[in-house]
Amino acid sequence: MAASLTALLEAPTLAAEAGGMSIAPFRFDVTPPQGHPLCGGWIKPAEEVDDTLEAIGWVLLGMGKPVVICAVDWTGILNEAHLAWRTNLAEAAGTTPDRVAVQCVHQHDAPFVCLRTEQLLQKLAAGLSNMKVDFFQECLRRGVNAVKAAMIKARPLTHVARAEARIEKVAGNRRLLLGPDGKVKKMRGSSSRDPELVALPEGLIDPMLKSVAFYSGTEKVLCCHYYACHPMSHYAKGRVSSDFPGLARKRLQQEEPGCTHIYFTGAAGNIAAGKYNDGSPEARVQLTQRIYDGLKLAATHLKPQPVSRVSWHTQDILPEVNPAFTHANETALIENPANIPANRIRPAMRVAWIERIEKRQPIVLSALHVNEITLLHLPAESFVEYQLRAQEAQPQRFVATAAYGDGGAWYIPTKEAFPQGGYEVSVANCSATADPLMTQAIRTLLNA
Repeated sequence: MAASLTALLEAPTLAAEAGGMSIAPFRFDVTPPQGHPLCGGWIKPAEEVDDTLEAIGWVLLGMGKPVVICAVDWTGILNEAHLAWRTNLAEAAGTTPDRVAVQCVHQHDAPFVCLRTEQLLQKLAAGLSNMKVDFFQECLRRGVNAVKAAMIKARPLTHVARAEARIEKVAGNRRLLLGPDGKVKKMRGSSSRDPELVALPEGLIDPMLKSVAFYSGTEKVLCCHYYACHPMSHYAKGRVSSDFPGLARKRLQQEEPGCTHIYFTGAAGNIAAGKYNDGSPEARVQLTQRIYDGLKLAATHLKPQPVSRVSWHTQDILPEVNPAFTHANETALIENPANIPANRIRPAMRVAWIERIEKRQPIVLSALHVNEITLLHLPAESFVEYQLRAQEAQPQRFVATAAYGDGGAWYIPTKEAFPQGGYEVSVANCSATADPLMTQAIRTLLNA
């Protein structure tokens, strides 16, 4: 079993001793151009823009090297592409990539990018693409400029607050219907009109939306929101959208222009809206309203407290490759023109992961501790159990989890899920050995 490679831990920073801390929110447009692949290239490419996509984040200064945290309205950023984002934002902020967290919101009418995958497709699958590299590089340039501009206008950080609110009729577990053999019989996805699936209970979820706000004096400068549910109502029609979480956030942003609002999708690898979503345009409106109501309710419970203690911690893990996949077999799938695009592009992503693990390039988990609050950053499509384990590891702390960081592993099921099979297990690039590595890394971060 692969072991955890690195623990980069620093002593807590006392704000007063550090001469005070400051915060610099930033945002920039990451809306793909017409014709750009969406969701990795296996659904209809971008034709129209229903609403724009953004990368929104903040730089924290005053604790040694700056820390950068960013949420991106993309499906996923994998492997070297994720490192490129962290490296460019780090250089712009005058810090190092290990002090940058980049998390995707995971909407599907959005880019899903892997640089090595694109190289493989160009070489082995003529006519297929998962991204436009020039657009990717342009987004990195926009990010660098946005971070530099924001740091000039950094505000003193004096207070922090946290709150939570229950979200009603959005999330449900996708893996409830098991056959007599213990295997997943049918998955309740992001939308469903199957009466049998809709009638099932919500199952294991985290129903709470969590908000963490940062203040400069009495002014709320930035507020981060966290909720664990796949963020899709309907998609694959070529219409770019930030979908219901993005629409709810944008509505709140219009109402509070002086505060930068950021939405993070939690550990939602096995969580979606299919119990309450039939995939209609009307359902998107309803889901948007329910998230918005949760955002507004949480805001009523925010009680600012002086920032007294801040620290940043990371843990590296190196999961093993899912034994169902081999370099030779996946390459053959890429090269086979009889396969549909999804069944050539996904194997290319698997080859990129296999090569990455051969090079021993780890995945980085990170946590920012502020007073009794922890902002936890997990990779890929982590199952909700990891988020719940994080909360159990330190029940006295307020733990807000953002998943969909480095997406190289794609799904990260629990070890108990692998024998059950199902979609998530069938496409997980990592093996069941990822579970103990993830769980131990989370515990180490929470106990730091």
